[in-house]
Amino acid sequence: MSVLSFSKMHGIGNDFVIIDQRTDPFELTPERCRLLAHRRLGVGCDQIIGIYAAKHSNADAAYQIWNSDGSQARQCGNGARCVAAWLLRDGSVEPNKTMHLESPSGVHRAHGVGNGHIQISMGVPEFTPRDIPLLGFSEMQDQYTLSLRDLADVTLGAVSMGNPHAVIEVKDLAGMEIATLARALQASAHFPDSVNVGFAEVKARNEISLRVYERGVGETQACGSGACAAAVVLMEHGRVDRSVNVHLPGGTLQIEWLQHGHSVMMTGPTAFVFEGEFEFEGQTT
Repeated sequence: MSVLSFSKMHGIGNDFVIIDQRTDPFELTPERCRLLAHRRLGVGCDQIIGIYAAKHSNADAAYQIWNSDGSQARQCGNGARCVAAWLLRDGSVEPNKTMHLESPSGVHRAHGVGNGHIQISMGVPEFTPRDIPLLGFSEMQDQYTLSLRDLADVTLGAVSMGNPHAVIEVKDLAGMEIATLARALQASAHFPDSVNVGFAEVKARNEISLRVYERGVGETQACGSGACAAAVVLMEHGRVDRSVNVHLPGGTLQIEWLQHGHSVMMTGPTAFVFEGEFEFEGQTT
């Protein structure tokens, strides 16, 4: 029997099991991650995050992310904010310091802005098809039209925020059934690494409503990188201003992006739910 200590956290409803892997690392296999994430048999979460010692001297910590299906993710904005909040609470980082966090998508700067809110740099968005990756297109376009089996053609924006995103602008977000189209896009050969699919409705020049169907997870209460992706795609289309509030089912994130070549900045809340231990008895799921 193996016992794992963990923290349960969430960022506007996007919930995580966070594990300190810096001193006594626990082997996080895909099977164990699926069990931990299971909402009846395990702790229950959208993603599992391991916090590790940084590889570089100028970074404060590193983190790895596993989806609820056991696959690994390169980035998660809400998860990154929770990692920053966890390090502040743990005392690993001084309260007023800008911390540097290593992730599979690069190094991200983060700092606390009060009341459990964290601002974090989400990296420079990549719009070139090969960098997303998006197959079937050699040059960057404002929008792409894709043919999907058994469905009507779909027009979307695409961007990488360290992970691939498709953004579809809609007019009646609340009443939409999004799973069918999202799954078709995730299975499409156009997206060899699958894709996170965001459905965005512009409410005003500084207001977006958004629902995201994440690869390896499904629809979540919130997706930080998805909020960044929707914001920058709509900014590129001239639909919204350079600073917007993105309203997701779980809450609101503030997204700012000055221009190409600059990092996207995201600000939003974090919350600790509970601390606990989980016993593995050889089960797999």
